Order: sequence, then structure tokens, then C-alpha cells
Amino acid sequence: MSTDGVISGSGNGLAMAVLNAIQNPVIMVDSNGHIAFANWEAEAFFGASASHLARYRVSTFIPFGSPLLALIDQVRERRAPVNEYRVDLSSPRLGQDKLVDLYVAPVMSEPGCVVVVFQERSMADKIDRQLTHRAAARSVTGLASMLAHEIKNPLSGIRGAAQLLEMSVPDDDRALTRLICDETDRIVSLVDRMEIFSDERPVDRMSINIHSVLDHVKAIAKAGFARNIKITESYDPSLPPVYANRDQLVQVFLNLIKNASEAVGDKPDGEIQLTTAYRPGIRLSVAGSREKISLPLEFCVHDNGPGVPEDLLPHLFDPFITTKTNGSGLGLALVAKIIGGHGGIVECDSQASRTTFRVLMPVSKSDMIDDFHPATSTGKR
Repeated sequence: MSTDGVISGSGNGLAMAVLNAIQNPVIMVDSNGHIAFANWEAEAFFGASASHLARYRVSTFIPFGSPLLALIDQVRERRAPVNEYRVDLSSPRLGQDKLVDLYVAPVMSEPGCVVVVFQERSMADKIDRQLTHRAAARSVTGLASMLAHEIKNPLSGIRGAAQLLEMSVPDDDRALTRLICDETDRIVSLVDRMEIFSDERPVDRMSINIHSVLDHVKAIAKAGFARNIKITESYDPSLPPVYANRDQLVQVFLNLIKNASEAVGDKPDGEIQLTTAYRPGIRLSVAGSREKISLPLEFCVHDNGPGVPEDLLPHLFDPFITTKTNGSGLGLALVAKIIGGHGGIVECDSQASRTTFRVLMPVSKSDMIDDFHPATSTGKR
């Protein structure tokens, strides 16, 4: 075995092809702790070529005191494979949100050498949460249908009775009848918002330029709720169109930008940034088919507000979850429903002074999207 990232021996070509076909980072650490081999995914994971990695010990590239080093020593001593789950390798070198599962095994033909396979958990966890969000949205669908039938009809009777009373009661009591009308109107408005979830009619879709949608939403925001907030853009001008319903995309990004503006509030240096990019690699399986749909279109809304509370983050897209005093908690649940219905996913990353809502969607290819149903598998990097 050489130490330049190349497997030696007669099976070199086949072994390299097999290891590079694996969609997980794989490295081999020699008896001195150097990275003797790295497949293509490992090069991407560590942000360096195999030949560059081979010059250094593995400890150079992972956080100080990482459990990975102890696992490597343990495997060398016991000469038996070990699995470790949810190991945090986040660092300035590797980046944030580097949560991985590890499989470490000895190389029997090379004394002191071990193989390490990394399974990144961050994207898998996010997509798992996305599927939960979709299930939650479907539960609201049934609830909304029931509410519309069982609540709106009696409310209209209550409001009508209050209006009749208003004409016959003394002036001092009219404030009470007006209160009844106002409160019934408020409940009807809430039920109307929930009723959107029960609308399962197919929507008209076409090839949409996402930048025209974002510019339109920005104009609405600057004319109203975000008039005093700086909004910047960083767009990829070569981005292909997305196959979607324009009105629903406007609704999605208007909701996301409104949330961002409320998070920023009156902060003097408050800023919202809109970004678009093409990031191939995320794929979802289509239910009942072997087909996989790629989600390379990334649309983001960033803000420098205080961030989302850590305990709320996993449930952010669930119905009735909100940090607003007067919020209903249906806005982000509706965003998840709309994007899920388009075959995409939406996720949130939040830290202090940096919150990002990221929408991943397919390109405009109607033969892939028309038959799409919510996915039931994880994505691949």
C-alpha cells in the first residue's frame, strides 16, 4: 500500500473504481496515523486531494480530542471493527453541522492500518424531519376539513344573531354585540387559513424564473412590512427554471421574508439576504418507483436576527408551533406543504445572528414532477 492515495497491486483499477463509487467518504489510516488512501467522497468531505491528505496525519483534519482517534486506536488493539453513531466533527476546517456515523475496521493484510467510513447524518436528519413535517401537514388537512364543516356554520349563526341583537339593545350594550361579531370573524379567519391545507386540487405549473418571483416578493416587502430593512440579493444568473406554480411560490417566499423581517425587527444593522444557487447532489426517491429526483435548485432567505431557539428548531414546521405572541403557527407548516407538494424540501439552519431558510427544488422537467409523490427515503450527498 502506498501513501499517495493510490491503492497498489494488480487489483488497483477495480479497487479504485469500487471505492470511488461508494457515496460515503472512505479513508485508510496507516500505522503512523497518516491518511494512506481517500476516495473521491473523502476528498470532498475534507476539502483536499488524496495526495494532499496523504502528507498529514488524520489528527490534522479532525477536531482536537475527537472520539475518532480513540476508535482508531481501539480497532488497532482489538483488530475488530467498531461502529460509533452521531459523532460531531464540526470544526472551522470541516465546517459546521458535521455530524457523522463512523464505521472503523482493521485491514487484515496491512498491520496497523484501519479503514474509516463516514456516514454524514446532517442531511439525513434534515430530510427525516422534512418527512415528519409533511405528515404533520397532512394531519392538519383532516383537521381543517372537520373545522370548516363543524365550526364555520354555527359561527355564521352566532354572528347573525349578534347583529340582530345589536339593532335592539341599548347603546351601552352594543359594544358587547360588536365584540361577539369581531371574535367570530377572527375565528372564521383562522379556520379559513387552516382550510388551505385541505385544498388538494392539482395546481397549474409551468417553468418559472425564480428570480422574477423573488424580485416581486421583495417589492411587496419593501412597500410594506420590510420598508425599513435592508434586503440584498446574491443570485446565480445561470440558474435553470423551476417547475412550479408562481402564486404558491410567491406565497412561500412572502411568508419566509415576513418571518425574517419580524426576526430582524428594529435592529439598526438588520439585513435580509436572498440567494440562489445550483447545488447538485441531493436526491429523493419517488414512492412506488426506482426513479430518483434531483433537487439541485437552492433558494435561501437569510437574516441576522437573534436566531431560532434550539429546542424549537426540530419542530419549526409543525402546525401551531410559533414564537410570536399573536401567531397561529400555520405559516411555516403551509410553506412545508407547498414545497413538499412541488417535490422539494425546506429546512432551517439557525445560529445567533444567522438564520437561513433553505428551499431545495427540482429543475423544470415536467415528466419528473407530474408523477411525484412525497418521498420516503433520505437524500445522498
